[in-house]
Amino acid sequence: MCGHCVMENVKERMLSRRSLFKGSAALAGAAALGAGTSRPVMAQAPRQVLDMTHELSEDFPTFGGVPGISYDKQFDIATDGYNLYKLTIDEHTGTHIDAPLHFSSDGASVAEIPVETLACPLCVIDIRARAAEDRDTQLTPDDLSAWIGEHGEIPEGACVAMNSGWAGKLGTDAFRGADAARGGSLHFPGFHIEATQMLLEQTQAAAIAVDTLSLDFGPSPDFATHYAWLPAGRYGIECLANLDAMPAQGATLMVGAPKVRGGTGGPARVMALV
Repeated sequence: MCGHCVMENVKERMLSRRSLFKGSAALAGAAALGAGTSRPVMAQAPRQVLDMTHELSEDFPTFGGVPGISYDKQFDIATDGYNLYKLTIDEHTGTHIDAPLHFSSDGASVAEIPVETLACPLCVIDIRARAAEDRDTQLTPDDLSAWIGEHGEIPEGACVAMNSGWAGKLGTDAFRGADAARGGSLHFPGFHIEATQMLLEQTQAAAIAVDTLSLDFGPSPDFATHYAWLPAGRYGIECLANLDAMPAQGATLMVGAPKVRGGTGGPARVMALV
């Protein structure tokens, strides 16, 4: 075959492959925009990725007051050529997920949370000023109404997060707020049951999140928010970090929920695209 014929043949193949790639890209784009999702994943085009996860260690405070993780070194690089730990972890320690199964007999496990709900618009409701004066304050329907009045309706599939400023107390006794003089009860902010019911009845939010140890406020006698929110098939995030760096709206939360069969929750790597 002549050199000219070879070059023409190569050109035809390149053009054919280019058309194939362009067609495939168009199909992939259409699938990403429409197939399997009923809403846009991104709140806006992101400029940076921020970590919303606290580092988990034996020192991280837990609701029950005992370490939530322990390490048992099985192999050491000096003697075995590599390092490997056997970890024992409380599902609900550090920055973590509460799956519906956590507070219901037949709810979805953490592995069964629909993956499309783990990428969600982030709505941050700031109650820091009130929390600084009252450690037992709660996010209320008035807080939700004020946010909606300023920023518009809560998007479908959103994560509604309470910023109480509690992440700044990490490393101090105030994070748990344990009060031995009052029967050992804990003290930190959370979602009021009426706000939780408002979100359930009036929005399609997928998750609620807090920067404290519990969706319910510390001295809650009945875990009312847990019992209302999780059995409704929605999930929660506790101990979020860096909410102070988040805008009230516009960020997209990426929730790295563990895919553990039968799990009621688990530590998660959570990031925000801003």
